[in-house]
Amino acid sequence: MPDRGGGPTGPRMRVGRPSRRVRTLLMTLGVLAVLGMVFTMFAGFWTDWLWYRSVDYSSVFTTTLWTKIGLFFVFGLLMALAVGFNIWLAHRMRPPLSAMSMEQQNLDRYRMGIAPYKKWLLLGITALLGLIAGASASGQWRTWLMWVNGVPFGQKDPQFKLDVAFYAFDLPWYRFLLGFGFAATVLSLIAAALTHYLYGGLRVTSPGARATAAATGHLSVLLGVFVALKAVAYWLDRYGLAVKSSDFKATDNWTGLRYVDANAYLPAKTILFCIAVICALLFFATLWRRTWQLPVIGFGLMVLSAILIGGLYPAIVQKFQVQPNEQAKEAPYVEKNLKATREAYGIDDAQVDEYPGTSQTEDKTKLRDDVSKTASIRIMDPNIVSPTFQQLQQIRNYYAFPTNLDVDRYPDPKTGAEQDTVIGLREINLNGIPKRNWINDHFRYTHGYGAVAAKGTSADDGRPVFTESDLPSKGDLGTYEQRVYYGERTTTYSIVGGPQKEIDYSDDSGEKTTSYKGDSGVNLANPINRAAYAAAFSEPQILYSGAIGEGSRILYNRTPKERVEAVAPWLTIDGDAYPAVVDGQIQWIVDAYTTSNGYPYASRTTLGDTTADSLTATNDNRAVVAQENRVNYIRNSVKATVDAYSGEVKLYQWDTKDPVLKTWMKAFPDTVEPRSEISQGLMDHLRYPQDLFKVQRELLTRYHVKDATTFLSGSEVWQVPADPTNKTGDAVPPYYQSMKMPDQKEQAFSLTTTFTPNGRDNLSAFMAVDAEAGSEGYGKIRVLKLPTSTTAAGPKQVQSQFNSEQDIAESIRLLRGGDSEVEYGNLLAVPLDGGLLYVEPVYVRGGDLKYPLLRKVLVTYGGQTAFEDTLEQALDKVFGAEGPATEPPKGEDEGTEQPPSSENPTVQEALNDAQKAFETGQEALKKNDWEAYGRAQKDLEEALRKAEKAQSGDGGGGSGAADGSPSPDASPSS
Repeated sequence: MPDRGGGPTGPRMRVGRPSRRVRTLLMTLGVLAVLGMVFTMFAGFWTDWLWYRSVDYSSVFTTTLWTKIGLFFVFGLLMALAVGFNIWLAHRMRPPLSAMSMEQQNLDRYRMGIAPYKKWLLLGITALLGLIAGASASGQWRTWLMWVNGVPFGQKDPQFKLDVAFYAFDLPWYRFLLGFGFAATVLSLIAAALTHYLYGGLRVTSPGARATAAATGHLSVLLGVFVALKAVAYWLDRYGLAVKSSDFKATDNWTGLRYVDANAYLPAKTILFCIAVICALLFFATLWRRTWQLPVIGFGLMVLSAILIGGLYPAIVQKFQVQPNEQAKEAPYVEKNLKATREAYGIDDAQVDEYPGTSQTEDKTKLRDDVSKTASIRIMDPNIVSPTFQQLQQIRNYYAFPTNLDVDRYPDPKTGAEQDTVIGLREINLNGIPKRNWINDHFRYTHGYGAVAAKGTSADDGRPVFTESDLPSKGDLGTYEQRVYYGERTTTYSIVGGPQKEIDYSDDSGEKTTSYKGDSGVNLANPINRAAYAAAFSEPQILYSGAIGEGSRILYNRTPKERVEAVAPWLTIDGDAYPAVVDGQIQWIVDAYTTSNGYPYASRTTLGDTTADSLTATNDNRAVVAQENRVNYIRNSVKATVDAYSGEVKLYQWDTKDPVLKTWMKAFPDTVEPRSEISQGLMDHLRYPQDLFKVQRELLTRYHVKDATTFLSGSEVWQVPADPTNKTGDAVPPYYQSMKMPDQKEQAFSLTTTFTPNGRDNLSAFMAVDAEAGSEGYGKIRVLKLPTSTTAAGPKQVQSQFNSEQDIAESIRLLRGGDSEVEYGNLLAVPLDGGLLYVEPVYVRGGDLKYPLLRKVLVTYGGQTAFEDTLEQALDKVFGAEGPATEPPKGEDEGTEQPPSSENPTVQEALNDAQKAFETGQEALKKNDWEAYGRAQKDLEEALRKAEKAQSGDGGGGSGAADGSPSPDASPSS
């Protein structure tokens, strides 16, 4: 071609073109970049596979992976074929070129431009759409697995008489298929229309017919398919009414049909289905009639019908039939919602009893005697005393306890009876390492050490009465593997078992080292594995570090919640895992839930909202469940354990009737062990989960009523009160405590909460559930409903009463003197003889002592309030009578008073202890053992203090200096 630039006609100048060396370098860099990205993707895949294989759950990885791959290719291919076929068909139906208009002349340039690349363009478009559709479909792996493995519920919805499994498992899959069909049809229609336009089958400005007969028939068929799919959508919408959410009366999460749905929307959907079928047939008929007239008229009538029948008619029914007599019209549908909601959340068997709210006994001495029989009142608040555990039992700065400790049950070694116990693990704390570097963070400081436990119902001079303590830990828990490689605070990876020794613990003789002997984690001896983890963790040192060698294993995903979520991605995990010493091992116990959003007529709830309380708002190791997860069915179907040493994860079937769990067990066989495999040692520590309880209590604020009239009136709506012990304004958390409800014969480990009327602060109800797994009454919900005519004090009012009484306020002011801080513990409520006994421990952080000590106990009952040094003294004052001298039930020490043989010694016993301590100190002096001498001096001082108290008649309970100064027996920390 001639040169049109006006420049020289000789050879073209190579202006700005890079040299061959530069091009080679750029090409090499490009190839390396691509290889780097490919290897990074491979590293992520490979490390995931290695991790699942290391925990013996490789079937979860492979099942999930192959399901995603299958869905990706099937639906990606279907989308590519659908769009590609219609583009090909439109091109094949193109009209022969004739005298061209200006419009066609303009299009001719585009036709000529793409002519050499038609096949590549077709492949590119279809491949891109196929990739997008396949990626979207692969995200539906849960929906597919639930549909293909669905197990019947054995319950039918009241409207269509279909098994609940249709709504929970089938309907979501059908809706996905319908959505995919719409997407494929719309994209095919757009692609075909553009192709017809490009090649002259459709004309916009050209004279004559706007579309050829072939284009008319092709597009009409696609429009007919679209309308046919709309007909299917109308038919499925009929069933969707049973799981449709709407705002209605006392709840904004109403699910199920109402009067207007059953009498207006349901027939409207049926009529619209019929109209859509007819309209689709009219579109298909254009293959023979070759005219748009009838289909367009039919489509217009369908749109008009959708507006009038699907929108206006239901509005008229609601306005003129429902609103004038709403209660009568809606009552039958409300009853269905009440029944379904109570079944879906497991509250259908909740026992609601009337409770007077005031004491029925005049004999105060009997009431005082009944306290110890009714409850073992826990005065150690696990959400307050963590700093005390930290100060007294941390031992080394590189150990730490969780912000919130846990409450469990352990037998008293003397009586064998269970006692409420506050327990926490001494986990690794990287922030406390003396010198932070890569080796120390990941090779030397790798694990925590030992459990620390204290009686929940006792205190010694304000401190916990430890039943397991020191380093290594020793006490009532016996012999067990104390190394904690997996825990709530263990969030970074560690490399163990190789040439680099780990710090085990330190004692008087110095540091003890160890090397991990378990088979947890992934072996790094393989150079491919090392390279993969170096890429996956962005830690190149893993590839070449000499600290990694034969036997080195990398541990990660180390929190109990992470591990259970990974091996069972179909479960919703409780926000609070708790440790237990079981059969010589520390096991993290994790409650897990199966949920569904498709239970007909059951109202929905957002788990993130209903499981939030004052603890989740202020503490880092107490999380809410699945923040945005909206469900209307939940079961605590799985109990999981994570071994703190080996990291082994086990899933146990807990709810043997749950169809959702059975469905997932079919999808992932051999991942969940039968309930019969739970050992007795583990069963002793299983408990009713807090998050399920919080969901159930939130539903019971409205669904404790069983008749539609009361529900519609809203007169019986309750609310969960705000936590009165702090200023967050968040809901009061439920509390574990051993107590008995009025219809129980003996105490049971329970989970409890209170309710107040909506918008008011007086008490409306008290709720408790038997929380001890394996017991006959486990999971039994009892609600004590107070009369609306009474004004029994609620938690906020009780707290205000405490703060407003002049003597108490003055005492608290004195406790706050100087640098001291007052912290209120859990406000426990206990039903007692028709009334409610409230008990609240009060802790003080005084002076330089930066951990709380129990200094006072607040008690109120029947309008009487006491603020004393010990629980016993406060109860005596409230009831005007002394408690029984015998041991309380369950072998637990009552309040802060201890058995006479230990915390309440006689003068002679205390003097004997002093003499023994003096002699021990003299022996230590002879050996120049100054540390032992210091301990003996502290023991001597403590014995003399107890002797002085015993001589003066003071019982030596939970009193002490208001300034919070430590007693001589406080353990040191480093």
